[in-house]
Amino acid sequence: MSQTKILLVEDEEHLAFTLNFNLQAEGYTVTTVGTLREARQALAQNEPHLIVLDVMLPDGEGYALCQELRSAQKRLPILLLTAKGTPEDIVKGLESGADDYVTKPFVLKELLARLKALLRRHLWRTPVPKTSEHIYQFSQHSVNFDTYEVKAHGQPVELTPLEIRLFRYFTEHEDQVVSRETLLEEVWGVSGQNYTRTVDNFLMRLRRTFEDDPTQPKHFLTVRGAGYRFLSSPPS
Repeated sequence: MSQTKILLVEDEEHLAFTLNFNLQAEGYTVTTVGTLREARQALAQNEPHLIVLDVMLPDGEGYALCQELRSAQKRLPILLLTAKGTPEDIVKGLESGADDYVTKPFVLKELLARLKALLRRHLWRTPVPKTSEHIYQFSQHSVNFDTYEVKAHGQPVELTPLEIRLFRYFTEHEDQVVSRETLLEEVWGVSGQNYTRTVDNFLMRLRRTFEDDPTQPKHFLTVRGAGYRFLSSPPS
């Protein structure tokens, strides 16, 4: 773990010091900055394995950096720190490209667990053989699990690595009812019911991408009281 590099972007000096100290105590190599400008400079010099990113910074919002990195096809995991805990704010953060979020004030143990869960998943850091292709097609959509190229309704779209990982789990368990708790454990690597809202937010994103009418889904179905079910070919 000693070579795992984390970029911490946090402008509150006391919190930044505390997080830096504890992350280094866990064995991570940490670079700490307090602005978006400094974060961009740090990324240009040495790309980390993970970013811990505050939403409210002196020179802008962390959402902007998320969007920049995803637009540049950067797949490193991003965990947002936010004092904005409303569902709308959380959805905004996830849709900007973040993989997870922690709301301030937070329990340090929870934050460290979230980081470890993100780092355990090497899907987006594994070199992809150029000759290997694993393409899943359904309806008018296709997802290449090797190159992360996605087409929805025949048009190129972008999904984050975590969104693709969630979609892949659904394809591997097609027509099965999968609980939110199972998805959290298998895709996010965390357990407990405190984070089930995260699953709902990501399902919303998949529906917006692939469904003709996200309010009347035909592929990503909600099974009331049980979870979700994916159908590549909905019954007529």
